[in-house]
Amino acid sequence: SFRQPDILEIARHAGKVTVEGLARHFGVTVQTIRRDLSDMAQAGQLQRVHGGAILPSGVANIQYEERRQLNEDAKRRIAVACARDIPDDVSLFLNIGTTTEAVARALLHHHSLLVVTNNLNVATILSANPKAEVVLTGGTLRRADGGLTGTTAVSGLSQYKVDIAVLGCSAIDPEGELTDFDPEEVIVTQAALTRARHAIVVADQSKFLRNAPRRVCGLADASAVYSEKPFSDALAARCREWGTDVIVAS
Repeated sequence: SFRQPDILEIARHAGKVTVEGLARHFGVTVQTIRRDLSDMAQAGQLQRVHGGAILPSGVANIQYEERRQLNEDAKRRIAVACARDIPDDVSLFLNIGTTTEAVARALLHHHSLLVVTNNLNVATILSANPKAEVVLTGGTLRRADGGLTGTTAVSGLSQYKVDIAVLGCSAIDPEGELTDFDPEEVIVTQAALTRARHAIVVADQSKFLRNAPRRVCGLADASAVYSEKPFSDALAARCREWGTDVIVAS
């Protein structure tokens, strides 16, 4: 079916997809998704497991360039909505990720910004804004995506207190927990939460279909989350309990 390339794309990011998550994502029945997964398993693209399917190679992050193009329009809409709510004359932290890079592009006309980042791509994008001061945390360079990670990045970040941390992630589970792959990246994002007055999460809907093994934080730790589609009723209710605003960038 036309869904199968998208299913494979999602699985290649996380290593796993769930029947219920895919049914919600595509707006089809679980039976339809089960048929898709069975066809893909027969073709050797996926391996069926209870409740979904995994990549034959296990957990694997897709290449950065492909990830940047994945859901590009949704990321752009999320970024524009997020940047619209960020005033001039503030200090920000932006972490590693293609969605935070989209936010950086949407901040090119903001004034009097101080941006601390562990993302070389964010620094390069915002270097085009003469009204933004850009600070790199330092850290060990991850060549695959321009991320700076590890204890050196944490140490660089510890010298700052910022108004807003804008955080992307690899995945968000049904309980609203943000998860990621690299423990050296996780410690930087967790440090950013302690150095920011407010945290904002930016995540397109594909993040809710993925699985990554390491917990970063919860949506409860954020004052707002931006996505391109409404959340499930259960997660929306939880966000209301936590006082986390859900902003749909339609």
